[in-house]
Amino acid sequence: MTTALLLLFYLGTPIVVLHLCHRYRFVNKLGAVVITYIIGLLAGNLKFLPPGTEVIQDALTSATIPLALPLLLFSLNIKTWLKMAGKTILSLVLGIFSAIIMVMVGYYIFRDILPEIWKVSGMMVGVYSGGTPNMASIQSVVQAKPETYIILNTHDIILSSIYLAFLMTVGQKIFGLVLKPFKGDKKLDDKNIGFDGKDPYWGIFRKKIFFPVLTATGISVLIAGISIALSFLIAGEISMLVIILSITTLGIAVSLIPRVNKIEKTFETGMYFILVFSLAVASMADISQFAGSAPGLFFYVALVIFGSLILHLALSKIFNIDTDTMIITSTALICSPPFVPVVAGALKNKEVIISGLTVGIIGYAIGNYLGISIAFLLR
Repeated sequence: MTTALLLLFYLGTPIVVLHLCHRYRFVNKLGAVVITYIIGLLAGNLKFLPPGTEVIQDALTSATIPLALPLLLFSLNIKTWLKMAGKTILSLVLGIFSAIIMVMVGYYIFRDILPEIWKVSGMMVGVYSGGTPNMASIQSVVQAKPETYIILNTHDIILSSIYLAFLMTVGQKIFGLVLKPFKGDKKLDDKNIGFDGKDPYWGIFRKKIFFPVLTATGISVLIAGISIALSFLIAGEISMLVIILSITTLGIAVSLIPRVNKIEKTFETGMYFILVFSLAVASMADISQFAGSAPGLFFYVALVIFGSLILHLALSKIFNIDTDTMIITSTALICSPPFVPVVAGALKNKEVIISGLTVGIIGYAIGNYLGISIAFLLR
């Protein structure tokens, strides 16, 4: 009975949160991930969860990422990657390069201050080349403490909000003093900006969507199973490094199958499993350890976010990248694809939406490779 109630809590809470995000705009602005983290922290630290919950928590944190990753990758469009304008691809490379350089600089500044810094560095490369799913994947590989993961994610949310506010208000004007303007004729006026008004989960339980999503989830389970088998063949044991890299590679490969690639709502289903993971890992974190834990981490995250932004700006000037392309690429990398339409609306430029979303999806695909590589390079 207790196990059933715990599973109901962990699997049902994200659904309730998503419903609230759909119903109330202020909840949606706060974000499903943030709300899920808060609920998890409260549940774990106010002793709402019964003894023995650790078994369920461990099972969920171990299972959700392998399930989520393929679903997040199934909607990839490799042809779109190849058709991307050269300047967008170049801006993507410059943005990722900037993030990696600042992570490396921060590593050498804070390595005597921060515990688990090589793990933190890998997770930051993952999140700032891809997104939260990459950070979660890398956390499972490097086995960072739940407290470290939660603190890092909290600092990221706070500082990314400041970063986002800057880009949406004065960023275009300031960067426009340095970079050339975007050339296009499909500018938006204020009345036409409604990118964030659609609920991405709407209609997911309709028969023509729900059953294909179940099929995609089954394929995701199969990919996870194959990856675990490969782990035993290669490492002789369950190795999260082998599993995550295998899942990422197989997920990209399966995205090339048209019937799978065209299944609706696979990305959203993957994000649901990320919310389950977020709830589970947050409920494992001990708030009492936050105060004295990783005092320099806030400054490390700030250095990476704003340092990489400045470096990306300088490199964009050298390589003749326009203002809007640089801003939307940086948004996709630092804040993840869901924020691309929002920033495009602030820029009043709908032409950059597709390229921005594509940059973000590419980031999801390569973030695990980059983050894991940097983590073990610095270990």
